[in-house]
Order: sequence, then C-alpha cells, then structure tokens
Amino acid sequence: MPFPIKVALSIFVLITMVAAYFFQDYLGQTGPKYAVLFLGIFMTVALWVFPEVTRDAKKDKQK
Repeated sequence: MPFPIKVALSIFVLITMVAAYFFQDYLGQTGPKYAVLFLGIFMTVALWVFPEVTRDAKKDKQK
C-alpha cells in the first residue's frame, strides 16, 4: 500500500477512534470505550507492522 494512503488511513482510524471513545464516555459506558481505544490503536499498529500480501505471477499461472 502506498505511503500516503497508509498515513491517511491511519489518521482516519485515529480520529474515528477518538470520536467513538468520547461518544462512549458521553453515554457512560466504561467497558466499550476502552475496547474502542484498544481496537483503534491495534488497527493502526497492525496496518504498519504486518506486511501486505503479494502474489507471485509465476505461481498463479502454474495453477
């Protein structure tokens, strides 16, 4: 995935995470707000840590 798309997606996920965290806090739900916080951070880290899957054209043609 190109670098600018990764950065934009990361920013979007983090902004959404913060908005959902404060919304859950506004509703008075403690457990879900921490789940939103954890999952937002986990998704952002996973986007940068795990490699993108690529296929080899030679192997695809042999099947």
